[in-house]
Amino acid sequence: MIKQLMRRIFSTQYLIKPEKRLGDIPLTKEAYGSSLVIAAPAVAEMVFVTLIGMADTMMVGVLGNFAIAAVGLTMQPRMLFMSLFFALNAGVTAIVSRRKGAEDRKGANVCLAQSLMLTGILSVLMAAAATLLATPAMQLIGAKEDTIVYASDYFKIICTWLPVQALTMSINAAQRGIGNTRISLKTSLVSNVVNVIFNYLLIGGRFGFPRLEVRGAAIATVIGSAVGLVVAIASLTPKESYLSFTQIKKIAPDWPTVQLISKIGGNAVFEQICMRVGFLLYARVVADLGTFAFSAHQIASQMLALTFTIADGFSVASSSLVGQNLGKKRPDISTIYGKVGQRMAFCISMLMIGIVLSTRYIFAGFYTRDPQLIQTVANLLVIMTIIQPLQTSHVVMAGSLRGAGDTRYVAMTMLMTVSVCRPLFSVIMVYGFHLGIEGAWVALILDQGIRMLLLYRRFNSGRWAAIEI
Repeated sequence: MIKQLMRRIFSTQYLIKPEKRLGDIPLTKEAYGSSLVIAAPAVAEMVFVTLIGMADTMMVGVLGNFAIAAVGLTMQPRMLFMSLFFALNAGVTAIVSRRKGAEDRKGANVCLAQSLMLTGILSVLMAAAATLLATPAMQLIGAKEDTIVYASDYFKIICTWLPVQALTMSINAAQRGIGNTRISLKTSLVSNVVNVIFNYLLIGGRFGFPRLEVRGAAIATVIGSAVGLVVAIASLTPKESYLSFTQIKKIAPDWPTVQLISKIGGNAVFEQICMRVGFLLYARVVADLGTFAFSAHQIASQMLALTFTIADGFSVASSSLVGQNLGKKRPDISTIYGKVGQRMAFCISMLMIGIVLSTRYIFAGFYTRDPQLIQTVANLLVIMTIIQPLQTSHVVMAGSLRGAGDTRYVAMTMLMTVSVCRPLFSVIMVYGFHLGIEGAWVALILDQGIRMLLLYRRFNSGRWAAIEI
């Protein structure tokens, strides 16, 4: 009985209706194996990056709760300024994966060249704007007197070097489109190891290096990003690489490609803006609860980010495989790979629930010795276990839709859930029911649940298969 149930849930024979098949479909072992080949490096990369982010916060946390809050306050404004590049990269991955499926190597490299040109120009402009608006941005997000100076300094240093990070992301997005997630993993490994080393040297001032505290953490991040860009560029130098500088004949604008990137990325820009505005409004509600509550939120969010990045790794695989099979004119196989990714991510979320529940006090203790703060973080992590399965499912479904080029629907979903539902529910829970930081996290459950239902329904409709790229 159980064996039959598991087969119906996971077997590729049940993931696509017989009348929708256009030919032979991959066996269950083949489908999950192909997804894992792409997903494993992506998951490893994103988990590693998140763990390094946790270590970053822990290392800054020795300075006090104010330092944790200061660095945490910069997160959403940083992501808002980066949203344009996340959006462009969604278009790059979708286009490159289609070109790979259609065996159009030249087209894939033209897309890479155009994305680097656009990213280079736009990142310089965004870096200038972000640096000038550092202090107002921190005031807007709700920085208090004990955090605003530190948060502003951290934000200025990080944003000054935004082009370095943006160009690395663009290269990695193209590599993911062809299924080469190992390059992105290598880039992140090197970058973040360098980051941690310089964190150790610069935050506390060791081995003759100056004690720069929060500013030292920002400088360490910049150094790590610069090394990561060198690694990413090196991946494009071999002639035999599918994506290679040798395949790029000119850097001049190729307007059809630019327009295509803009068309797909335009919806993704709207999605990113909706997300970041929603996150900012939500973060403002939490920040108004005070430095203690925001510190607890920031610590618990590190674990939530870990589960998100695991799902995001499977999302990368689904996005690549959905796009490639649409390029081969096989939307039925694209459907299978989207569902395969969702099921693998969901299984991982079930495992994570057990880990979180059994280690929540230990996890909180890595960041602080304050018993009240530890208990508050532990309470939030219990709430998080309800969020996890909802989050993993909608992340993979969104990635699959982006891989198909259906960025408009994803953007509208983000507008409804992140920009409207999340802030609204958090205000109701915090100010209406007076549930404090725990209420703000209950709002996350409602947001994630609605988003999962909307995205899953869209993917099952199959309308995304008709989008031309």
